[in-house]
Order: sequence, then structure tokens, then C-alpha cells
Amino acid sequence: MTASEFAEETRAEQPEAQVTITGRNVEVPEHFQERVNAKLAKIEKLDPTLNFFHVELTHEPNPRREAHAQRIQITATGKGHLARAEAKEDSFYAALESAIGKLERSLHKVKVRREIARSGHRAPKSAGEIAAELEAEARQARQARQAQEGAYDVDPYEGRVEDIVPGQIVRRKEHPATPMSVDDALSEMELVGHDFYLFTDAETMRPSVVYRRHAYDYGLISLVDSNE
Repeated sequence: MTASEFAEETRAEQPEAQVTITGRNVEVPEHFQERVNAKLAKIEKLDPTLNFFHVELTHEPNPRREAHAQRIQITATGKGHLARAEAKEDSFYAALESAIGKLERSLHKVKVRREIARSGHRAPKSAGEIAAELEAEARQARQARQAQEGAYDVDPYEGRVEDIVPGQIVRRKEHPATPMSVDDALSEMELVGHDFYLFTDAETMRPSVVYRRHAYDYGLISLVDSNE
């Protein structure tokens, strides 16, 4: 495929959902916006309920973190849910590929979970086994990228120097406490790419947290009244 044919194909792939692309400390060229739209068009097929994508590019001018200076965060909003993925690489193209891969794996895991719940039957592979396979694929991709890096492409002091004073609360968030099932909470956790998710259990109406455990299992913590 020639460069002109690739450009024409990329322009033809546009998601139906609304897309906003913003840059912080960086300008986003038109050809990169077209590449983002082409990638999001494929993501949209995994979840047709998605109706809005926000893509943010950030350049972090830190000499010690040059190999991870280009950051991309993708937030996909659907009907009553959202999915988020973030990646930091040495180029925006690599960061885009990494973030798209994370978002795709999250949506795929949730899709499998929902199909299992709808079928009411035991799946050939558990959600944990599928998660393990997807994580293994992601690990292999990371190892392949690291193998391409030269000995002097990695900062030996990365992560050893703190830029801020630790132990401070630097961010606060509030979320609506809409009751939901444990299974829905697990799906939401997968979509946002976190290791835990705080929610109100619809069955017990208690504040609860689902979280990842070792071997790709999950845990559940609930608060109870001391008088119970």
C-alpha cells in the first residue's frame, strides 16, 4: 500500500461518536488527528454504545523521563459508563498504540463478562483466565518495546528522584453513589483501568470496594455498622 493510499484509507475511517483531541504543551497536527480517528473507529466497534471520545496529548519536559515524555490519555464515554486508558512513551505514535491497546483489552474483557452474564452458562474460559491471557499479551508487547531500546535510551535514575514532597493529598474526587451489583462494579473497574473500584452494593446497600488480587482473582471489601 502506497503512502497516498494509506492516507486515503485513514481519512475514510471516522468514528460515528463525537471526538475531541486536545494538546497540552503541544500542537496536534492534522495527520495525527486522522490517525487517532482511524484507531477510535475500530475501538467503537467493540462497544457501539460509545458516543464520545476525548483524547489528550501532553508533553512532559523532564530530561530524566525523556523515554516517557509523550503522554496520551483516552477517555471513552458510553451509555452510563466510561472507559479510560493512558500511556507514556518516547513518541506520540507509540503512546497512541499503547493506549489503544489498553482500551481495547479493557473493553474486550467487559464484553466477555457481559456475554457470560447474559448466557447464564459456564464459559469455556473464566474471566480470570481471559484476563491472564490479555495481561500476558500486554507484557510481551512491553518486553518487545524494551528490547528495541538501547542501553542509553533508559534513564538509570528514573523513579529514584522525587519531584514533589510525598505524603500530601494532591487530588480529591467525588462520584455519585449509584447502587450497583458487584459484577457491574468489576466491569466498571476494568473499563477505567484501575486496580480497585468504590461503589454502593445494591444487594446490601453498604459502601464496598472491589479490587484485584494475585493470580487474576478479585476481592470485595464492605463496610458494616459496628452495632451489627
